[in-house]
Amino acid sequence: MFIVTITYTQPIEAIEARTAEHREWLDQHVASGLIVAAGPMVPRTGGVLVVSSALTKDALETLLKDDPFQVHGLADHAVTEFKAGKANPALVPFA
Repeated sequence: MFIVTITYTQPIEAIEARTAEHREWLDQHVASGLIVAAGPMVPRTGGVLVVSSALTKDALETLLKDDPFQVHGLADHAVTEFKAGKANPALVPFA
């Protein structure tokens, strides 16, 4: 599985201007089962994605280039891969 940390690099006003586009991008990948969970950090300095192991790290990094926050130069994405040694049974299909 993967944890993607999104760090905003532009003022929150610029982020908010593209948030609807970003959420549409998220919605398609949540619906496909690729993104297991997503949400903003608290405080709102970025966001976090929990991504299934259905992709390789390289394929995920390529996919992230289509995130409107990255397309418009609003955020950096850092990908951390991990092996879920313990998981809630509901998450096992994604691990």
